[in-house]
Amino acid sequence: MRKTNLLCKIFVKFSLFKKRLILICMMMMFLFCFLVINLYYLQVISCRKYTLLSNKNRIKFIPIEPIRGIIYDCHGVPLVLNKIVYHLEIVPDKIKNLNETICLLRCIVHLTDNDIANFEKEKKNIQYSFLSIPIKKNLTDSQKASFLVNQHRFPGVFIKSCSIRYYPYGELLSHILGYVSNIKNNQIKYKSYGIEDMVQMYSYANNFAKSGIEFFYNDVLCGMPGYKVIEVNNKGKIIRKLHERFPISGRDITLTIDISLQKYIQNLLANDFRSCAVVADPNTGEIRALVSHPSYDPNLFVNGISKSNFFLLLQNKDAPLINRVTQGVYSPASTIKPYILFSALTLQIIKQDFLMFDPGWWKLPQSHKYYHDWKKSGHGLFNVITALGESVDILFYQLAYNMGIDLLSQWMMKFGYGKITGIDLLEENIGVMPTKDWKRKKFKKSWYMGDTILVGIGRGYWTATPIQMLKSLMILINNGNIVTPHLCYSINIKNKNKILYEKLNNEKIGDFFSQYYDIVKYGMYFSANCDKGTDYKDFYNSTYKSAVKSGATQLYSLKNSENYDVRKISEYLQDHKLMVSFAPFDNPIVASVVVLENSNTHVTVGEITRKILDYVMLRSH
Repeated sequence: MRKTNLLCKIFVKFSLFKKRLILICMMMMFLFCFLVINLYYLQVISCRKYTLLSNKNRIKFIPIEPIRGIIYDCHGVPLVLNKIVYHLEIVPDKIKNLNETICLLRCIVHLTDNDIANFEKEKKNIQYSFLSIPIKKNLTDSQKASFLVNQHRFPGVFIKSCSIRYYPYGELLSHILGYVSNIKNNQIKYKSYGIEDMVQMYSYANNFAKSGIEFFYNDVLCGMPGYKVIEVNNKGKIIRKLHERFPISGRDITLTIDISLQKYIQNLLANDFRSCAVVADPNTGEIRALVSHPSYDPNLFVNGISKSNFFLLLQNKDAPLINRVTQGVYSPASTIKPYILFSALTLQIIKQDFLMFDPGWWKLPQSHKYYHDWKKSGHGLFNVITALGESVDILFYQLAYNMGIDLLSQWMMKFGYGKITGIDLLEENIGVMPTKDWKRKKFKKSWYMGDTILVGIGRGYWTATPIQMLKSLMILINNGNIVTPHLCYSINIKNKNKILYEKLNNEKIGDFFSQYYDIVKYGMYFSANCDKGTDYKDFYNSTYKSAVKSGATQLYSLKNSENYDVRKISEYLQDHKLMVSFAPFDNPIVASVVVLENSNTHVTVGEITRKILDYVMLRSH
């Protein structure tokens, strides 16, 4: 009986053991299968992924900066250069006692606390100790000589040459060229990328041109970076160099700018605190000079401008960072009268044999509102040509009333107002070509006929940039053919032909052979060459014939009994003076726009325009 019970117990235990063994075997089989599947996933399916990750840990790409292209004026004068400077750099991996080395270098190359602070800041961002970090930038000749004599004492410290942008003309061309800011290479090259990723990242980070031609044509000027491919161990030390590709230099650019004319205009405007001028060939749209005053020195930004200097520029009331030609907005005033008159003639709102009497005021129909002419006594009897030549306001009050704001704004947009001009600078303001919808969205108010009347003389809500004024003038000169103002003449490619600026095909305004263009242009001729013209005194004795239209932008309204007295008005509330012009009248080769902000100097806008035209016309003959 006992033996039977014992056998039963043994059988139960064996059965339990068998079940456990089967369970353990199944678990082992499951784990083995899981291991095989996971191994297959890692070694086969994810092979490419983990190979790339491994290579990124093992293989590093170090970009090599290309030489940036040079920018020339139309006569081949270099406007911007690449200057070689020398930096003192340290490879932390090769320094036994970094603090001691820095202390010794302090006396030799005159390290400042700021130099050391910048070095420590960049050192924190570095991933690999085999890369060098600058500790002293822009070494002088004496500092270079002092270090070279002692170089044997400093393994891991060396002098490295770098190419930086240099603007030899400083403030003269800053609003044309723009500037290139300090690039922090360490933020790029200390990271891990594939070749394509590295080039894209470098190109993005190397897009450090901030404005002007430098920014607009950055892809052309910056070239293609090269790179070194190196292998490192798990401690970040270099084992070997695997491959190297040399960088491709950027292309050179030739501008339409004439540096001698640029200098001349800059000197003319030097007495006016805030002013600008732009001069172009109206047949091609090539800009010969673009001056915005005051300006700034772009060389301040090349190595990184200090906060104090940058805040001085930002807080300057004269706004030197603003390109007044493309970003400055002004009421165009009487300079737009030629385009309004042409529009009215084309639409048959006024006939070319029109006659009208000016008593010195114009009354808005069905109201008691009077609008006064700039000449209080009136101009008497006038026609369409003398209306432009003498700048008769009441005619344009009437034309604005007859056309209405919708038709008026529609035609002025055809002449380029309220739109970008297409100039090859990204810093461009579109100004305001007001409409009923614009006022409703902007001020939540309805449009009134009085608003339209002010737009008729280029005031009220209407604002425009000088480059828009230039484009509209060139459209008029070319009888409706749209010419885009531009600064680039050609992109130069080594061993190949130049790529010239491609003129865009644009629609035309009106009939090229329309006699109305001639009527309007002759009205501008009257202004400069007939004794009753508003600008006769500045142009009557020139050896060539020019056509001009001046304007004055009032920044506040005078009462009926109040006279304009510059001595009683704040500087920033004084009138802006504007003038558009072209010469010679029969076959124009030059068009210009000049704006003097808050002008109270003894030199008038007409005198400056005359000197600019004289310089171009008399020098070209």
